[in-house]
Amino acid sequence: VQWDDVIGEPEGVRSVNCVWKLSSWCFRCSRNCCYIFMTLLLGPIAALCLGCTFACLAFEHIWCIAPCLRVHKITCAATRNFLQACTHAVVIPCTEALGFFWSKINVKVQRVPEVTAGNKDDILLI
Repeated sequence: VQWDDVIGEPEGVRSVNCVWKLSSWCFRCSRNCCYIFMTLLLGPIAALCLGCTFACLAFEHIWCIAPCLRVHKITCAATRNFLQACTHAVVIPCTEALGFFWSKINVKVQRVPEVTAGNKDDILLI
């Protein structure tokens, strides 16, 4: 974060040049000193906490999540094989029979003769 990013005077208003430079210097010095102080004081504690967090995360993924996913993958593979066998035994023959049945339907398109007012009931369309 730079001084100009935090404090930005508009074009029409400007403070005295020495005040602007002194304020900028105070900002930079306080920012740097505070950052150094906080890193000296809190950096090792934060590093310890983050190290433990990532160690726990790695342990959880390696020893808990990955084996559970593997168990589910093996179980789902067996379930998939069972469902696939049921599908091949029941669903596929039924759909093939229906497909054969529907494939024998013929559709004939023909023009309907002109209907006059007297013979509307004589034409039967199916």
